[in-house]
Order: sequence, then C-alpha cells, then structure tokens
Amino acid sequence: MKYIIKTILIAVLITSCNQGTKKDQNKTGKEDHTSHKKAAPSKKKVLSPHTYAMSMVGDAHVHIDYSSPGVRGRIIFGGLLAYDQVWQAGAHKATWLETNKSLTIAGKELKAGKYGVFMIPSKGEWTIIFNRHWDQHGKDEYDEKEDVLRFKVKAIVSKTITEHLKYQVKKQSNKKGIITFAWEKIIFEFPFKINQ
Repeated sequence: MKYIIKTILIAVLITSCNQGTKKDQNKTGKEDHTSHKKAAPSKKKVLSPHTYAMSMVGDAHVHIDYSSPGVRGRIIFGGLLAYDQVWQAGAHKATWLETNKSLTIAGKELKAGKYGVFMIPSKGEWTIIFNRHWDQHGKDEYDEKEDVLRFKVKAIVSKTITEHLKYQVKKQSNKKGIITFAWEKIIFEFPFKINQ
C-alpha cells in the first residue's frame, strides 16, 4: 500500500511541475525554440551563373550555352588560365554551341548539330575549337581526335574590363552573322555564314 501511495505522490508531483512550467511559459510569452529552429536557407551568390546567347539568322537558330565566370580582381589569361592550354570556354560544364543549319566559319563547314566549344588562349592569336563531345564537365574528357573544326582569331586587349564572360550571337543579314567573346580585357569576334 505504501508503494502505491508513493507512486501516486510522485506522479502528482511530476504533473504539477510540468503544468507550472507551461504556466510560466504562458505568463512570460517566451519559449526557447533555439534547439529546433531550422537554419535559414543560404542565399549565396552564384559566382558563375548559367546563361546563353542566341539569335535567328535567316532560318538558322544559333545558340551558345555557357556558365559565365567573373574576374573578381584576378588576372585571368596568363594567370588563372594558362596560355597555350585547352580551356572549356566558360565555367563548370563545357560551353556548347547548337545550330539547326550548317555554317561556314573560317572557310570551313560546321554541320548542323551540337558541339562543345573549347579555346586555346595565347598572347596573340587564339585557337577556337568545335568538338563532337559537347556534354562534359570542363575539359575532363576533351579529346583532340573529336575536334570537327579549328581556326584562329586575333584577340584584342581592351582598356576596360568585362567582369563576366559574355558571348553574343548577332545577325548581320539573312545569310550572315557574327559571334563575339568578351571577358577580362580580351575581346574578339568571328563571322559565320549560313549554308544552303
């Protein structure tokens, strides 16, 4: 009997203590939620946003898809990116170009399709490369044997800095267009013609 009375007394004490705690919380209007609050989602700025450039030139749709890295106070060409080495022409995944019509670039044919865009920066002329393997991370799987077109362009050193890499596809006529590149202090362009 003593055991039963002790058990009942302990139960009554625990219940009254819990109720007192709840009453105290209600009186003050405060309750500590720090142990179960979710952390606010991070709003971290994307350093190399995914973007694209495209245009209709006559009935040809020319589309460039890339991630646009920023300069952020760095020396890019000849610093972050070594001269005379293959670069994926953007950040993260390889930059790619897609065209629904065959193009002539630098006197050579680029058939309708989708291609990885790679470049070899140098102090003078840059090498532009279109490669069959368009879907790859960076240049991890780049293979020169898969190149379908290579040509050189003259890079111009600008006095102003282009903070984020920018491509443009510009229509010049129903048969001709131009692709431009600008990043850091480097700018260049190359024309293309729509094949019949």
